[in-house]
Amino acid sequence: MRSLFLACYHYRRLASFPRATEAAAPTSGYEPWRRYISTSTSKVLPWEASSCETLLRKIDSAMKDGNVEEALQSFGNYKKLHGLPEPQVLNSMIVSLSYMSSRRWLQRAFDMVLSVHQINSNLLNCGSLMKLALALARDQMPVPASTVLRIILESGKLPDVDMLSMVFLHMLKSQVGSYLVSDVLIETCESFLDQVADRREMKKLDPIKNSATLFNMVLESCVTFKCIIKAQKIMELMSLVGVVADVNTVVIASHVFEMVGQRDELIQMKRSIESLTSLPCLQYYQHFYDSLLSLHFKYNDMDAAAKFLINLHQQRKPSVFCNGLQKQSAIQIGSGNLKTGYRIMFDPGKVDRGFILGTESQFGLVVLTDGNLLHTEKALAKLIVGCVKSRNMHTLSNLFIMLHKEDIEVISLRDVVNACIQMGWLHAAHDILDDLESAGIQVGIASYISLLRAYEKENKSEEFSGLLQQIQKISSTMDDIHTNSPFTIKNIAKIVKDEIPLTHSSLFAALAEEMKHYNPGEHLTLEFNNSILFFCKAKMMEDALCTYKRMREQNIRPNSYTFCHILCGYSSMDMHREITMLWGEIKRRLEYGELDVDRDLLDCLILDFLKGGYFSRVMEVIGYMSKHNIYCDKWKYRHVFLKLHRNLYRNLNSLHDKTEAQNKRIEDVRAFRSWAGIR
Repeated sequence: MRSLFLACYHYRRLASFPRATEAAAPTSGYEPWRRYISTSTSKVLPWEASSCETLLRKIDSAMKDGNVEEALQSFGNYKKLHGLPEPQVLNSMIVSLSYMSSRRWLQRAFDMVLSVHQINSNLLNCGSLMKLALALARDQMPVPASTVLRIILESGKLPDVDMLSMVFLHMLKSQVGSYLVSDVLIETCESFLDQVADRREMKKLDPIKNSATLFNMVLESCVTFKCIIKAQKIMELMSLVGVVADVNTVVIASHVFEMVGQRDELIQMKRSIESLTSLPCLQYYQHFYDSLLSLHFKYNDMDAAAKFLINLHQQRKPSVFCNGLQKQSAIQIGSGNLKTGYRIMFDPGKVDRGFILGTESQFGLVVLTDGNLLHTEKALAKLIVGCVKSRNMHTLSNLFIMLHKEDIEVISLRDVVNACIQMGWLHAAHDILDDLESAGIQVGIASYISLLRAYEKENKSEEFSGLLQQIQKISSTMDDIHTNSPFTIKNIAKIVKDEIPLTHSSLFAALAEEMKHYNPGEHLTLEFNNSILFFCKAKMMEDALCTYKRMREQNIRPNSYTFCHILCGYSSMDMHREITMLWGEIKRRLEYGELDVDRDLLDCLILDFLKGGYFSRVMEVIGYMSKHNIYCDKWKYRHVFLKLHRNLYRNLNSLHDKTEAQNKRIEDVRAFRSWAGIR
């Protein structure tokens, strides 16, 4: 009887326990064994299940009530007792925290993502991470936002392009955000390309191929913050991915080439553009022509600049609205013969009206007036200054003569001559008058009289007498002379109908301003840089170095682009030892103020030193960047280190009988690990 009572007691006690484990267990031949295990551990499982469910309910209830502090505390307790919750719970918390307006909760959400990523990144959902990245970017937290995007890429998943564009749009509002966006875009493109094994999988590239605006935004920020190495890398990736460029892409690319001084690329692009049957969206090409004309002046090529202005006025057409019906064509960038160039597909009728470039040109040389592209007074001033300084007045005169023959009256010849006289360039003004007279073009007696008076004021009796005789010969053909009396300086009032006194015109002001910025040696730096770039692209580094030595021998100061070209050449050939010597030259010039700081250049130096294992140099560059408050992309450098040197000196104390050099190298590796947060 007693045994029957005990059996009933135990049965009731077992029946009162939750049967979650039994219900969840699949039906199989091992069911009796599972039931036995469940029964034998019944003293633990009921308590665990109750605690787990209670904490999950607390988390859910707290998030619904907006009690974030309690939800995070319950999450922490759950993690300590049971590990990470299910992905659904985890990602729900991340999304809920992303919608919070406080930066504090966004930071907590980011910290949660980092901790989960270190334990098991498979639990993180791409959609919830993108929402968090957007919230972080909107709150101007570019570093955490870029980290979240990189976690998505590390998982082998590709972010939604529309969401990515929104994240980039907010990140690009800051300088650090722009640096990170360019890196993330490069990494995203490389992830896309890595996932395409053959042509049958090319459809995977469609989302990013159709988003020229995404690339345009980043390229424009690269131009703004002078990240030229990254800008050129992005354009190469556009070619590899197959992005179809639009008018905005061409304009931004022209700014990149103008900054570097790659005039040949712009001339080649101009041929491609003008080979099309028509030029839609003419107002957008204003920026392109502005960049090309700027390079003509920088190269001190006044013949090319004058020819450019003539062509600009000869192709005067009414502007056409973009209709999207133009055929696509390829634009060649760089040399096709060396196989170092690339082609970008270009749709001349494609323009994203949501991405608007400024209406004013960057250099103020070309303007859109009544649907036609015309030069500005600043462009004319640059041309006059260049011709005067290079003693090439015939080029300037030929421009005036050609425009006169085409009946294009966009330049006042009298204003040009008078402005030259006011600047004191009397011989230049006289040359223009002679050339125009030979071509049968009348300028007017007032300009001759102004020059005559200037000669008299400067006590140039020989030039004065010569000009006076010249005026007497042509006076009968001039419309504004109404006398047959001998022409002398004394009876000037009787001869000239409407004498116009010399006043300080706007052209004179433009000439005075251009003289302040005129740099006669700038074109030499550009020409040497172009030669160095050509040799580096062709991997002819000895010739590139010989060109650089000639540059120094002629006391022509290199700029940051000079060293960027050499660095990229060395990097393409994995010549890391030579890069250490290049860094010595760069560092010396930076210390003496002979070189402007270029973050792109320093960033590439760190990456090359990491690849070559020169950790002492890595810490030198990082120290320089930290000293000058230049942003260091710690995540990127850590990723490169772990990819190439994960197990380098893993057990630093296991090496015995180390040399001094080995000790120094170990210390450098330890210093980098500590700086990068690598355990």
